[in-house]
Amino acid sequence: MPETAGTLYIVATPIGNLGDLAPRARETLSQVDVILCEDTRHTGALMKRISVNTPRRSLHEHNEDRRVPEVIEGLRRGKSYALVSDAGTPLISDPGFRLLAAARDADLPVSPLPGPCALAAAISVAGLPTDRFCFEGFLPARRAARRKRLLSLAGEPRTLIFYETGRRMAEALSDCADAFGPDRPAALCRELTKAYETVYRDTVEGLQEILRTDEQASKGECVLVVAGAPATKAARPPSLEQALDLLLEVLPASAAARTLARMYGIGRSEAYELALERSGRKG
Repeated sequence: MPETAGTLYIVATPIGNLGDLAPRARETLSQVDVILCEDTRHTGALMKRISVNTPRRSLHEHNEDRRVPEVIEGLRRGKSYALVSDAGTPLISDPGFRLLAAARDADLPVSPLPGPCALAAAISVAGLPTDRFCFEGFLPARRAARRKRLLSLAGEPRTLIFYETGRRMAEALSDCADAFGPDRPAALCRELTKAYETVYRDTVEGLQEILRTDEQASKGECVLVVAGAPATKAARPPSLEQALDLLLEVLPASAAARTLARMYGIGRSEAYELALERSGRKG
């Protein structure tokens, strides 16, 4: 490690309530040479509210590759940087991993400033087991990929945590009902720490009904927390036939067969024959 090397600080910022910004985080943001942020305008609004005038540079999924060498060179020369996301803890479904990996490879100092995190906030109030949980981030936007992901988690015994946009929540809950069963306990946490913070606790089916009757339930930033599979079901994911039927609802037989073969470790020809049989039966 160079003796004059600067430090890369990973700084958590509020997910809603400005009062959640830690004093040490504000102090660090005011003292570093540069703040790296997803959106300079978004972070600029926060910095204005806390009276911090540190220069800002963008670092997001579209420019991270070319920005990393510049930051690493700056760290080697002794400059200090703070990495922030638009809200919450950086690198939790946000850019920054390539920069962090490069800093570690170069043996440069990296220091965390912990604070707000939507997944931690959600599971703390969801009313579901917290001793073991599985964070899955954002579900795929395309239905076929989303169903495949959820089916692969149907036998997972740990509590599941997903980030999801409000406009896709109804589709996500529908697919959860198919993959996990409508009676699986779940919680929908929206607008955490903000003025309209709401936590809905029910079954997956119950949450679907809430979305149908309450137009506010699917607005804002959302975290979906779903109970893990019961002990009697944790060892067995959906049957091959059940998984295939769900895949055939959104994929042609050939694509469904390829996906099924990867999920269950069977031959493609066998999977394709089953897909033709099931699709013919459905027709």
